[in-house]
Amino acid sequence: MPLTRSRVAVGLAFLTQGLVFISLTTRLPAVQRHWGLGELGLSLVLLLVVLLSGAGSVVAEGLATRHDSAVLLRAGLALVAVSVVVLVLAPVFAVFLMGMAGYGVGLGMVDATTNMQAVALEHRYDRPLLPSFHGMWTLGGVIGAGLALATAGLPFAATCAVAVVPLVVLLGPFLRRAHGVVPADVVAVPWRPIVLVGVALVLFYMVDTAAATWGPTYLDDTFGAPSALVALAIFPYLVASGLVRLAGDPLVARFGPSPVLRVGAVLASGALAVVVFAPTWPVAVLGFSLLGAGVAVIAPLSFSAAARIAGGTDLDPVARHARVDAVIARFNQFNYVGALLGAVLTGVVGAQNLRVGFAVPMVLILGILPLARFFVGVRHPPSPAGVSSA
Repeated sequence: MPLTRSRVAVGLAFLTQGLVFISLTTRLPAVQRHWGLGELGLSLVLLLVVLLSGAGSVVAEGLATRHDSAVLLRAGLALVAVSVVVLVLAPVFAVFLMGMAGYGVGLGMVDATTNMQAVALEHRYDRPLLPSFHGMWTLGGVIGAGLALATAGLPFAATCAVAVVPLVVLLGPFLRRAHGVVPADVVAVPWRPIVLVGVALVLFYMVDTAAATWGPTYLDDTFGAPSALVALAIFPYLVASGLVRLAGDPLVARFGPSPVLRVGAVLASGALAVVVFAPTWPVAVLGFSLLGAGVAVIAPLSFSAAARIAGGTDLDPVARHARVDAVIARFNQFNYVGALLGAVLTGVVGAQNLRVGFAVPMVLILGILPLARFFVGVRHPPSPAGVSSA
């Protein structure tokens, strides 16, 4: 029962992260208008968030030897809640930037620690769980996009209401690591073997962030879609992604990760072609929907592979858990490289025409095809003993 409670709590943390993130990104057109930002100006703000998210993940890695991921996850959720209120209610642009900076650091901590928690639970259950956990993130995003559609007529200040969610979820019974501080040399990260798997994570976040960040703006600027409907760039994308992720655990168990990844990469490239060449905004929405299905399981399978590489049989269970935590935090840095490509490069290349911006991930996502073979044999080592929820 404690393990089940922890699984529910971690799932809700993923859901919260997705809900807050999509609640903010679907309102970027409103942010642009409020602060008078163009595509380049918004790209620079997003660059700030991405860089500080990377810093937040580094903080989580550095603290992983002294504090378990349950403590760090709670701290990250609290920082996200406070920062959302600051950036939404900011009276001047400088305060808005401070709020975005705090949100970036908190986002990085939550990114790293939710995946630490998910990997630890996956090892305890000894079967694929990451796709469904990431499916909870997507479900949160669907809720966030749905709320954006439903509250499109409300002032941007109403968005700060979502800050209540992380404050509630941080009280959950997250999985705790067994007692003791692990020396830093024990958790040395086997960096080189996970680079190729990390490249796949870069490609995923390049596509995912481009869709989440620039999709609403694309419908708004390129097609003149009704402002109340620009969140449709994200909503069907998330629904399709969530359905595939929630079905992903048995799907991967049956067919293996490599075939699933290859089929998804081809589908994603074709979907982006639909987005790039769409004659109307409903066709572009169809492209975003297919894109969500195509890229759905890349991220969870990447984290599973990284955890497999990190967890060996040469350490006691407590030290292994600590090393996996450190690896996941470091591996999470690939997330932000992809976010830079998706949010910033797409915006800069597409500053004059976002069709050109979306052509970048359309080509690069095919890099998954040669990388898929490195996901073969993703297995889970014996789970750490003495782990409890708290």
